[in-house]
Amino acid sequence: MLEEAEEWLSRRSWSATDRPLPQLLSAKRAAGAAGSISVVLPALNEEATVGAIVEALRRDLMERTPLIDELLVVDSGSTDRTSEAAAAAGAKVVHRDEILPRVPSVPGKGEVLWRSLLAASGEIICFVDADLREFDSRFVSGIVGPLLTEPDVQLVKAMYDRPLGDQSRVDGGAPQGGRVTELVARPLLNLHWPQLAGVVQPLGGEYAARRSLLEQLPFPVGYGVELGLLIDTLNLAGLDALAQVDVGVRRHRHQDGQALGRMAAAIMRTAQSRLPGTVMPITIGLTQFERARDGGFLPQTHPIHADERPPMCTVPEYAARQAA
Repeated sequence: MLEEAEEWLSRRSWSATDRPLPQLLSAKRAAGAAGSISVVLPALNEEATVGAIVEALRRDLMERTPLIDELLVVDSGSTDRTSEAAAAAGAKVVHRDEILPRVPSVPGKGEVLWRSLLAASGEIICFVDADLREFDSRFVSGIVGPLLTEPDVQLVKAMYDRPLGDQSRVDGGAPQGGRVTELVARPLLNLHWPQLAGVVQPLGGEYAARRSLLEQLPFPVGYGVELGLLIDTLNLAGLDALAQVDVGVRRHRHQDGQALGRMAAAIMRTAQSRLPGTVMPITIGLTQFERARDGGFLPQTHPIHADERPPMCTVPEYAARQAA
């Protein structure tokens, strides 16, 4: 299996510079409706960064080069001016609760991504996290490239350097982020899904996929969504349906250790639910500790929700829209 992953790594890994924009635009035009592209930014309290991302994408990939057809920000309940900043920069903004209102929404990134399939119009859906700094539009043009030029590819992950904090160096000597990836996701994949050992950023929030694939997959509602989609794509479409593209450097906000612990628990729960014969409760508790002012430690138990939304193609409203 590891040999298969290494062989895949050499065949299905590219750089964003391998496909210049004129080539992508030509391929998009040749594809017709199948080449329509929606970029979706799930956002929760990202007023400081979402506007700059939207501005860069509109400038580079809508106005200068008409590669993107739709730029959508899905607000998942922000208490700051995220929606206003995104709209002012030129994005279409939709609130999570306005999409499929028949189904009560729950907190979580995966919930927003799942609902966005009903809100977006493109046949290629590109997800981009809204907390990126010093954003480069190659994050989008790079990962949609293989979907426009390689008919067998169905899901493309971005890969990148991920300097920790404000480190300016991105060579091998610089501290790297992605602690949950290295401590949790990568060991899980190597142990249980070794075919996926060649994926550089399995938990990365920047990836693009064909609608025809995404609509067939269940979506974990929380932090396990990226790992779940990766494993389920492997099982449904095979290893060669996956690819990855080097887009350079990803700079974003890093979370503290306890937040990473909760993220790790959700990812482990998602992975375990995909192991044959495993039965686990929908909600588990993660107990963490804080130092009390008067000495000792105070336990705090956080619920880790493992709900999953069904494939969107099974939702009546979605099926009716697609038929129309």
